[in-house]
Formats: sequence, C-alpha cells, structure tokens
Amino acid sequence: MALEAPRLDDRQFDDLVAEARARIPLYTKEWTDHNLSDPGITLIELFAWMMDIVLYRLNRVPDKHFIKFMELIGMRLHEAEPARGMVTMWLTAPQGSTLTIPADTQVATVRTENEAAIVFSTDGPMDIVVPKLAYALTSYGDEDTRTYLPLSPEEIQEGTTSFPIFASSTPANNDTFYLGFENNISNHILGVNLDVNLAQGAGINPRNPPYIWEVVPIGKDKWEAVDLDLDDTGGLNQSGLIRLHVPELARSERNGQQAYWVRCRYDYTKAEERYDVSPQINRVQVNSWGATISATNVTRMRREVLGRSDGTPGQRFYLEHKPLIARSSDEYILVRRDEGQGLTREERWQEVTDFANSAATDRHYMIDSDTGEVRFGPALPQQDGTILRYGALPPQGAMVMMTGYRFGGGREGNVAANTLTVMKTALPYIARVTNRFPAAGGKDAENLENAKTRVPGHLRSLGRAVTAADFEYLAREAAPGEVGRVVCLQDSASRQGEVNVLVIPSVPNLAGYLVPESLELPNALRQKIQAYLDDRRLLSTRLDVTQPAYQWVKTEVRLRVAPYHDSKKVLDAVRDRLIEFIDPLRGGMDGKGWPFGRDLVVADVMAAVQTVPGVNFVRSVRLFEIDRRQFTQGAETIEIRLPPQGVVVSYDHTIIAD
Repeated sequence: MALEAPRLDDRQFDDLVAEARARIPLYTKEWTDHNLSDPGITLIELFAWMMDIVLYRLNRVPDKHFIKFMELIGMRLHEAEPARGMVTMWLTAPQGSTLTIPADTQVATVRTENEAAIVFSTDGPMDIVVPKLAYALTSYGDEDTRTYLPLSPEEIQEGTTSFPIFASSTPANNDTFYLGFENNISNHILGVNLDVNLAQGAGINPRNPPYIWEVVPIGKDKWEAVDLDLDDTGGLNQSGLIRLHVPELARSERNGQQAYWVRCRYDYTKAEERYDVSPQINRVQVNSWGATISATNVTRMRREVLGRSDGTPGQRFYLEHKPLIARSSDEYILVRRDEGQGLTREERWQEVTDFANSAATDRHYMIDSDTGEVRFGPALPQQDGTILRYGALPPQGAMVMMTGYRFGGGREGNVAANTLTVMKTALPYIARVTNRFPAAGGKDAENLENAKTRVPGHLRSLGRAVTAADFEYLAREAAPGEVGRVVCLQDSASRQGEVNVLVIPSVPNLAGYLVPESLELPNALRQKIQAYLDDRRLLSTRLDVTQPAYQWVKTEVRLRVAPYHDSKKVLDAVRDRLIEFIDPLRGGMDGKGWPFGRDLVVADVMAAVQTVPGVNFVRSVRLFEIDRRQFTQGAETIEIRLPPQGVVVSYDHTIIAD
C-alpha cells in the first residue's frame, strides 16, 4: 500500500468561514445579522483568507522534508534540455576559397510584440569548402552488373568534350551519371551547373523529371535520394543550375576509385515521360552554395568574472544567466591568484555533484544549474577542536572566473520548420538562413512531482548496476530526455555475466508512422550510456548497449463499418489505432510500447481494430513482414516471430471497408 503524506490541516476557506460563523452565538448572542453585507462577516472572511494562506504554507512542510531527503540521498532534479536542430545557410554566391562559419554563430526566430526571439547557437565551426571533382563516370546496367565509362574531370569542367549524361544510346532505367569528390562535401549545398547541348527531353515534365539525385549517407550501405533545393534545367532540356542538400557522406568505392560520390540516376518509373535520346552535356561545373550546421537552443557566455574570494569556507557566487545547460569539457571554474611582481597563476577547478569524497586539497566546486549558484566546499568543526574541510578554498583575494557556460533550453525551443530566419551574428557572404526541419528535444527542468517517482529506483540501485531494473533505471539517468525506452536482457547469449541494454531513443512529437532514422540509436547517445553504466557495473559483467532488432510490419484489414457512422472517419481511426498499437514506444496492450520478444499474431490486430468505435466486425486481416534492409514486402503470414531483442514497428496499414 502506498504511503501518503498527511495534510497537517485540511481546512479550506469555506470551512474556516463556516466554523467562525458557527461560534458567533456562543460569544456574541446580540450579533444576529449574519448576511454578507454585515461588516463583521467581512472581517471573518478576511481573517479566513489569511488563515487559508497560513495553512497552505503549513501543508508545504512535507514537501520540504521530501526535498531535504532527496538531497540527503544524493538526488538532484534533471536540468532543462535544449532543443537541437539543423540550420541551413545560403551563400550570396559560390566562393573561390574555404569560408568558415564560426562556432556559436547565433540564429533566431523573428521577435514579435508579445514573444521574445528564440536563439540557437551553432555547435561548432563549419568549413564551406570548394568542391574538388576527382572522378566522373557514366554507367549502365543494374547495381550488381553495372558497366562504368570513365570521363575526364578536367575535360568536362573545361567544356572541351561533350557526352551523354546517361550511357545507353536510348536511355535505359538505372543508367547513372556519377560525380566523385576528393574532399568531403558533407552537409553542403552542392551546386551542379550543366551546360546542355541538345534538348532531348521533349514532353518531359520539368517539375517531375525522370531522374533522381542520390548519395550514400554515412552509416548506410545503400543509395538514398537527396533533397533538391533547385533545378532550373527544365528536366535537362536547357542549361541551368541544380542545387542539392547533401547529407553527411560516407567515402565509398566506385569503379575502383575511392571518393565522396553523388549520382544522377535515370528512373522512368518516377514519372510517365521518358527520354528518347540521352541529354547531351557540354560542360559541368560544381561549387558550394552553403551548408547545413547543427545548432542548439542555447546562448554561450565566455570568461565571466564571478568576483574575488574572501578565503572563507562555503563561499557562494552567482552566474549572471540561468538556467544552465550541462557543462562541457571546456566549461569550468578558473581561479586566478596574484603571486606578486606582476605575475599571476591560473588554476583549473573541477565540478562535482557533492563534497562527500572531497579532501581538503581537492579543488572542487558545485553548480546549481537552476539558480546559477556556484558553491565551494564547507568546513565543519570537530569534537576535538579541529576543522574538517571538504574541498580546497580559493585563496583570499583570488579572482574567480567561469571560462564559459551555456544557458537556455526548455520546450519553447521546439520551433517549427522555417522559423529560424534571423542572423543574430553578422557574417559576410551569407544571404539567408532557415531551419528546413523542426527543432526537437527541448524539455523544461524537472519538477518535484516527477522527481518523487524516481526515488524508489534510486534507492534500489544506489548508483550500482546489478539487476536488470538497475541497468534500465541508470540508463535513463545517463541521458534524461534522450531515452524513449530501455530494456535490459541479462545472460541473453547463454553466457553468464553478459548484459544487453536495448535502447530506443526518444522521438519528439509522436504522431503517425515512425521513420527508420528516428529509431536509430545515435552513436553519441550509445557511448554516453555505455560510459555511465561502465562506471557502475560489476567488473565481471560484459556490457553491450545497442538498439533493438526492429521488425517492420504491414497489414491489410477488411471490415464492416457500423450503420450511421462516417466510413472515412472510421477507417482513419482504425489506421491510427494500428499505427499506435504496433509501435515500440506507444504500442502494446498497455500503450507503453510493444513488449520485446513478444510475437505479433493476426488475433492481436483483430482485437485492436475491434476497440475502435464504429467498427461493426472485422472480415479479414492479412499480415506481412517488411524486409529490414530493402524495405520490401514479404509473403503473407499469420504470425510474426520475434527474437528476444526484437520489437515491431508499423510500416503501412491498408484499411478497406466492405
């Protein structure tokens, strides 16, 4: 049975007024007018209002005790999480040399009369390089039997030779034109200027030409389409510029040559029109039109002076801005002391979560991210008259300085796409900026009620990972806000002492089908959790932090809509129900995510559909596995079996009303 904190006094305003009015005949029998217009009743209500405030503060005492208990066992509220996103900056014109976008370049939303601007800062420097074309190829045939025809990069850039962009005399499906770059053009806006000799695409829809520009992103082993920023060639019918938003690229091999490859693949299944003759290209020029940079909803302060030390224990200083974001390796307290004769010495101090293990010579300090308070170690008198010091003290007169910190964060940073359009940092050659995708991940600082739910897990683990529940709790603590779901499988490979921690990253704004990229475990998050658990596991434990084995699922459901119900609304509701039900984060019977290793059968789908209002009955359910690598549909099945580390994800649901 759960323990409830008692209310020390549960009387409210109305109770206090009623109690006072009931005592009137006892003390003043001559007072007979008890209407609201009577001045005495007004005084009673005034004093009842004041007493109600006192009782409210009195009932807050248990919360204060709870907070002090959490501090005693070493618990702290989770700090605010900043939103993160990608901002794209376009150049006024391609540059002839490398242009560097400095770290902490600030972009913001438009400030209005009622809302302040939301500021994002770039996470690091970004070099917009000049692309160096090293190889050019045309090819024909399928991927496994492709024949390559090399071209001279110098000749096609100088315009001394003409060539068909697609190798076959009559362009065949999957004919491809390759550009191989010597330098890394990841996250660049790549411009490809094409001088077209002959217009061979009569009838081609210029808004939907039959070709796709593709790259191999880093971490992938297949070609993927890139976002097209501009194509004014009219489907390769006229000379013009093509601009591509290139993602982070992997260096790969084509025709025995290692390079960063970009290709244009002829795909007449993409459009109804086809080329009768391959467009003839006279000249190809490549350049950079900008770059896409990661940015975070923070503002950075550098080398802020906090004050001078007075040499006493337990000193406290306050940073100018708050709340603070978790500090990076280059953000710390610097104590500068004067050694005379114009000489100074700077000492780097270390941030700790508490002073329990701090010796008298340890240069330790604590920071409260919510209030911006910087605290140095205390000194406690002992029974024998000595003084026990927890951490060193900055010498008297020494200057205390913070080398840098970032502040901001919160849900307000989850801005929509194309809202970060203001350059707050003036940079030459930058024409405009925007975020092509929404920012995500911003969370407010944790409140007390949420922290209370973590106390049992903290007490069970005590910072040590032994049981499966310990690993799961500590994995969430390692990256609060970044972990959507975590499950620990112990001895899963029939080897004693092996622990597999399966992590599904948090997906902001859960709605509709999940894209595969949103479920991939970022390497930085995996390393953070791995390092955090390595410090807390047993020495004999073999630990592996990885993502689950996702099994994508397609269904086809035929049903009868109940009379007097809108058929379209019912079908949409069934589709939404299946998307949520077959989901690793919000699926399953309890809505907390599909259970790991639990097979999916036709009966599960039927049961979920029957819960939707307006469904009269289900005629049939067809279930299909989707190949994880190629995303191709497999044969129909009545049961999708999962390994212990497997979980299902919705790929597509076709709902038909009979």
